[in-house]
Amino acid sequence: MNNKTVTQTEDNQSQFTNNTLPKWRSSDTVWMLSLYGTAVGAGVLFLPINAGVGGLIPLLVMLLLAFPMTFFAHQALCRFVLSGKDHDSDITDVVDQAFGRTIGDGITFLYFLAIYPILLVYSVGVTNTVDSFIVHQLGMTSPPRILLSFILLAILMSIVHFGENLIVKVMSVLVFPFLTVLMSFALFLIPEWNTSIFDNFSWSGNATNQTQSIWLTLWLVIPVMVFSFNHSAIISSLAVTKRKEYGDRYAEPKCSKIIAASNVMMVATVMFFVFSCVLCLTPAELQEAKAQNISILSYLANRFNSPIIEYVAPPIALVAMSKSFLGHYLGAREGFNGIVSKTLRYKQKTIKTKQLNNITAIFMFITTWLVATLNPSILGLIESLGGPVQAILLFLLPMYAIHKLPKLAQYRGKLRNIFIVITGLIAISATLYGLI
Repeated sequence: MNNKTVTQTEDNQSQFTNNTLPKWRSSDTVWMLSLYGTAVGAGVLFLPINAGVGGLIPLLVMLLLAFPMTFFAHQALCRFVLSGKDHDSDITDVVDQAFGRTIGDGITFLYFLAIYPILLVYSVGVTNTVDSFIVHQLGMTSPPRILLSFILLAILMSIVHFGENLIVKVMSVLVFPFLTVLMSFALFLIPEWNTSIFDNFSWSGNATNQTQSIWLTLWLVIPVMVFSFNHSAIISSLAVTKRKEYGDRYAEPKCSKIIAASNVMMVATVMFFVFSCVLCLTPAELQEAKAQNISILSYLANRFNSPIIEYVAPPIALVAMSKSFLGHYLGAREGFNGIVSKTLRYKQKTIKTKQLNNITAIFMFITTWLVATLNPSILGLIESLGGPVQAILLFLLPMYAIHKLPKLAQYRGKLRNIFIVITGLIAISATLYGLI
């Protein structure tokens, strides 16, 4: 850690002269919204169908487990990052310090592989959404894909160019239009609510698929919950930033409060949207929507014959994917920077952070532009294969660290640890089952 960082951290710590947790700052709000923006992307537009098709019981279980699953896992990951020796140690540094270079290098590589494919998926999604809007809503000819993807990704990468602070601020701003439309849409649907979902209240099976037991449905809905609220890609950046801002004493409780606030916001808004959508459809209609493989907004636009919804859906999907792209970029950059730094370290070479960030930005732009242009059909498979790795890093790695590292010994022996491990194993096994 350089002298400038040390001095800045000491100045921040000197502001707090007692044991009272510092007041909530505007910077905390920005990070809270950024966590929300990273987790809640375009996938939420498919969540009502994927979660609701199993009936009422999986939805109720999802409502009960969503917050503890999300909060405890991300809090543990944040604590693991905060256990690093230096204030600027991100997750790629901490795994080296905790497990040694060889294992640390492997975890860094897995961390990159867990996040980078999602970045590719969003680059394709952004391009497809804008292209579809131009053709179907505006009635224009589809532009050359290579040019369209270049322009869109150049806009996103221009935000990246100005650094982490701007990325986080832009993400927090993008949350508001997305959240406004999401909640307005949920409220708009209230007059259409019906009781059809309550006819599907059964432990023996569900009305839309009698061959699948409710227990299998519950098992398979766990990874849906995990990845619908997953913001592990930005947790390391949060930990590093808040440790510099508040110092060692207050970083952990501050990060926990920020994560908790964002998770409450996620669960409350997303689950209200999910229930509102599900309550206005019958189980058969949900099954039809799943078979069509379209978002809930697209299906409801067709069902209610509403051109307004058709015009609203693409921009909202674009905003959702853009903010999630930026959030996952931070995690992908950490992983790629870690891989490059460690490769150079073996050759006894070093590189300046600014230069490394520029190299990473060039790599990310070229690869995302290439994939967005080619639009390969294997992207969904790549994203699915990254699911188990994400679950391992989010649920199992922090728990192993807590039971191995003396610095995290205070968090041992908690019931939440057992809950996190069980949840992680269920998510991994269900995700692998879904790939078979």
